[in-house]
Amino acid sequence: MKKAKSIGISLFLMLVVLLLSACGNGDASEEDNEDSKEIQKSITISGSSAMQPLVAAAAAQYMEEFDKDIIVNAGGSGTGLSEVSDGTVNIGNSDVFAEEKEGITANELIDHKVAVVGITGAINPEAGVENLSKEDLIKVFTGEIKNWADVGGEDQEIVLVNRPDSSGTRDTFVNHALDGATPTEGITEDSSNTVRKIVQETPGAIGYLALSYFNDDSVIPLSIDNIEATDENIQSGEFPIWAYQHSYTKGEPTELEKEFLDYMMSDDVQNTLLAEQGYISATKMEVERDAKGNETVK
Repeated sequence: MKKAKSIGISLFLMLVVLLLSACGNGDASEEDNEDSKEIQKSITISGSSAMQPLVAAAAAQYMEEFDKDIIVNAGGSGTGLSEVSDGTVNIGNSDVFAEEKEGITANELIDHKVAVVGITGAINPEAGVENLSKEDLIKVFTGEIKNWADVGGEDQEIVLVNRPDSSGTRDTFVNHALDGATPTEGITEDSSNTVRKIVQETPGAIGYLALSYFNDDSVIPLSIDNIEATDENIQSGEFPIWAYQHSYTKGEPTELEKEFLDYMMSDDVQNTLLAEQGYISATKMEVERDAKGNETVK
């Protein structure tokens, strides 16, 4: 009888230990959940330098309103797509569709089109040129035309400023301004800000920039075939050099990622900030384009 009573007490004590252990695990789970919530107070974004001014400005407004941290880096569209694909960042910004970049598993990414940006040639004012035909623009960038005097400008050697292959701005310019022609060798810089600075400081220089970088007269935005790079001409499809501003997530966005992406699509951003920063709402476009470059009227 005493033996049976001893076994009963032992089983009771084991049960108490198991219950206490379960409670301890519950506390640990709650702590883990709290840690997860802490991690989601911050997201990191990288990619397109053409998008950086917009996303950085939106992030600044967002952080003023909410107790969250948004870290925005540039690096180029290829970098943004690579880093979101391998999980290094939460959101990868790109001027091109993920399907257009080699080495990117596009079907793992979800596309969030937050805006449209126009892109055009950027010329040093001393060149004396503000308009080129598309034919002459191609000849300039392929090295067939080497002096601005040959296209009605000053007697000045042309200095090309290109972007690296990873750049979405380069892809857009090559495909829609140069009709796929490969630019000849020149200065190559991976930052839109640096390209702008070089063009501004180098007599005879020409590069290409998103319209968001033309905020004074230090570099001239190029008209093509006498068509200016204006919002109206881009929206109608008359000016052909434009790109969607894609924000990619790997799979469905987390709660905080979705919260910020929803903010990017809010009235505050779409109706005010976009215009202030030199972008266009995708909803205002009268034409649309797919990953193969096919364009249709809405």
